[in-house]
Amino acid sequence: MNITERIGAAPMSGYQWLIVALCTFMNCLDGFDVMAVAFTGPSVTDEFGLNGSEFGLLVSVGLIGMALGSMLLAPFADLIGRRPLILISLALGTIGMFGAAMAPSATVMGVFRLVTGIGVGGILASSNVMTSEFSNAKNRGLAIGVFTAGYGVGATVASMVAKTAVGGDWRIVFYAGGFATLLALVVIALLLPESTAYLEKRRPQGALDRINRTLARMGMDSVSWADLDEAASARAGAGKTNSGWLKQLLTPTLLLWATFITIMFGFYFVNSWTPTLLVEDGLSESAAVTAGMAISIGGTVGSVLYGVAARIRTPRVVLIGFSLLAAAMMIAFIVSTSVLWLGFGIGVLVGALINGCIAGAYTVGPPLYPAQLRSVGMGWALGMGRIGAILSPTIAGMLKDAGASATQLYVGAAAVVAICAIVLVGLRRHDPESTPAVEEPKAA
Repeated sequence: MNITERIGAAPMSGYQWLIVALCTFMNCLDGFDVMAVAFTGPSVTDEFGLNGSEFGLLVSVGLIGMALGSMLLAPFADLIGRRPLILISLALGTIGMFGAAMAPSATVMGVFRLVTGIGVGGILASSNVMTSEFSNAKNRGLAIGVFTAGYGVGATVASMVAKTAVGGDWRIVFYAGGFATLLALVVIALLLPESTAYLEKRRPQGALDRINRTLARMGMDSVSWADLDEAASARAGAGKTNSGWLKQLLTPTLLLWATFITIMFGFYFVNSWTPTLLVEDGLSESAAVTAGMAISIGGTVGSVLYGVAARIRTPRVVLIGFSLLAAAMMIAFIVSTSVLWLGFGIGVLVGALINGCIAGAYTVGPPLYPAQLRSVGMGWALGMGRIGAILSPTIAGMLKDAGASATQLYVGAAAVVAICAIVLVGLRRHDPESTPAVEEPKAA
């Protein structure tokens, strides 16, 4: 077995859970960043005199940056290492958040939102893979669920900071995000190891010592150069089929992209537009932030709930259920917000389900690819998923300016999320975790 397979078969150590926690902390930055724009939307719109389309563009430019970061920065993780790329991305995120906080105009703010997005995209692509690589097979779904829950934690913190800033200076929210990203940069530089899979494949200077130090911290036996050479030879033999990988994986790749696009469309609509739409629908800004906070709170537990469910049923099947329920609860939420306590309760469910859908996409995607293509495959899936994230706030802004109500916008976004279930049905015969579940009884 190579190192990745050894980690997959061994028990999960406390050090591995620490790495998952560090990656989760980085994912918190994504939640804080997106919701910082959403919760300060009314104040930013007033200060810069923006209409719906212009505010939607301001939200989208950050998401464009995330797409660029995921698709263009992620491949460099295989060249310079996952850890250096994460540190570079955190530095970009820090600059972007502080720059947005000091922006004198919407245009300048948009530039720094793009920089922040590029940094966040690079962080997500690398930290998601690191979470998978340092988790064993039994707990990988749960670990990815915990990782995804970081978004909800960050979003909840953003909502709390924004709530204290209501009626004050919205820039406080972005300053807080800048300091949080700077803190993450320091903590990650001190504690996060390099990916053992990267060290095994690229073999930079001192690779063996770094691998064995990490394995020792995980309570695993050390390896030798002979072990690495044997694993490399096995991969080289398996690599003979790589020339036809595009043809073999084209259909599942397109279906995975469609899964990410539809989920992220609904996810970023809910997280980007909810407070602004509710204010314009008659709620006070404080009540709208409270409703948005309910979605964030639900998000902190929804992805973990998905991870637990995925240990019982096939992850793809669980994701079908989550996407359908999320679509139904989105509609129930928007028609119930006039009763604040009811809207709050349903908002928690919406946050839990839509965040669970993100965890599901992260879990369903990696098994579709062989190990040597997994990082690139997931990086591009994340990048393509940002198309849905980019289109969501932009289309919502255009439709809002055309006279669409909050209810109509929510129903439309829910329909897009429901399409995900249809896509996942088509993915069944390509999913290696679905096929064995059907064939095992026959083999018995």
